[in-house]
Amino acid sequence: VNNRYRDRLVKNGLKISGINEELNLVEIIELPNHPWYIAGQFHPELKSRVSNAHPLFREFIKAAVKHLNGKS
Repeated sequence: VNNRYRDRLVKNGLKISGINEELNLVEIIELPNHPWYIAGQFHPELKSRVSNAHPLFREFIKAAVKHLNGKS
C-alpha cells in the first residue's frame, strides 16, 4: 500500500497489521469490526503446503466453517 494512504486507511477504520520493515510499506490491513476482513500485499500461498497450510489460509477456513455452522 502506498504510504501516502496510511492515514486515510486508519481514519476510515482499517487497522494496519503488517508492515514490510525493509521497505517500510504496509502489507496487511484488517477491518476490526468485520468477522473476517483482511487484505494483503504479499503471497502466503508460496509458503503454504497441503500438509502445512499458511496460518492465513488455516484461519480463513476455520472462520468459513464457523460461519457456515452459524457460530459467527
